[in-house]
Amino acid sequence: MKMCNEMLKKTLELTEAMVAIADQGDGAREDVGCGVLYGLLRDSAYKIKKAAAEEIEAHVKKGLWPSGAGAAKRRPAGLATSEVKGALNTKIIGGK
Repeated sequence: MKMCNEMLKKTLELTEAMVAIADQGDGAREDVGCGVLYGLLRDSAYKIKKAAAEEIEAHVKKGLWPSGAGAAKRRPAGLATSEVKGALNTKIIGGK
């Protein structure tokens, strides 16, 4: 897989971690300030995830995203049908 696609994949993985941290932090918080921080983290994760999914979609349309045998395991679910919306609620399939 091309390095540019690997970085997009890692970006989506990072957003999943950001959401998980926000969820855990929100559950453990003891004041309003932390709630604001974790809300900001969660909101940022969703914005980054959307931008990364749109860029992956652009790569798919340009033929830059891998195709052929095994590509479905590396491609975020939902993008095979050229629907960015589907990618916003999925996780990366396959290993690193």
